[in-house]
Amino acid sequence: MVISGIPEKKIFLVLVCILILISCNIQYYNDYDSRFAWHDDVRFSALNLPPGEDYSFIVMSDTHINNENDAKRFAEIKTKLNTDDRFIVITGDITENGSMEQLQLFLDASASIGIPCYPVIGNHDIYTDRGKHWKELIGSTIYRIDSSDTSLFFLDNANGAFGYEQLEWFERELKTAGKNTFVFTHENFFIDSSPPDHEQLTDIRERAKVMALVKNRCTAVFMGHLHKRIIKKFDRVTYIMLEDYKTNWTFCRVYVSNFGFSWEINGE
Repeated sequence: MVISGIPEKKIFLVLVCILILISCNIQYYNDYDSRFAWHDDVRFSALNLPPGEDYSFIVMSDTHINNENDAKRFAEIKTKLNTDDRFIVITGDITENGSMEQLQLFLDASASIGIPCYPVIGNHDIYTDRGKHWKELIGSTIYRIDSSDTSLFFLDNANGAFGYEQLEWFERELKTAGKNTFVFTHENFFIDSSPPDHEQLTDIRERAKVMALVKNRCTAVFMGHLHKRIIKKFDRVTYIMLEDYKTNWTFCRVYVSNFGFSWEINGE
């Protein structure tokens, strides 16, 4: 049989290829469930923030470490630190493809900076064996860090979704969060163009869920992924998405005090 001049055999082969691609895509987008299974494997440095004391921290995104030069560029942030900076957060795409070599370069560079560096997993970090080396070298992709009245939540949406289990965990954990609560994830909630495209979370219901959970509860949510700055505020929560650090050297310094929080982005 021939359809529109195309032999049936060729049509069959095309359909098989499409089914294989769909199957792989489903497996890829279900990875967040398998990563949640080892969310208790937290190996990150503890924080020691004295109660009531002012402090600051650094947020950057998309370092895309691919080689030693990229790692050195990341480590150069230590020349920009001030005495009140207590930790650094990188909101995803730490590496270019999540290889063991690239992740080790990140870990070595982090160790040279002198303050804790907390990574968020991004889509680029799961390109190699779907995040296998992150588990081996870094540990959990979903975790919280607490010190004094500050709580930091690191969420995994590297596949463009959070998943039911992670959101249930986040809702439970928020009940015991401190006064100053900050959330960090990779893929952005908002874009400036319409209609929405692949750069946004794939399920807007999840976005609504997270925004409802952080409403009047969290201080700020930080994201990356799009390599573009977007800053919005809803229900007293500030959402900050930054340009990439690798090419723009962009980072944000966040100030926390008894009077609230503020921020500045380098170069402004």
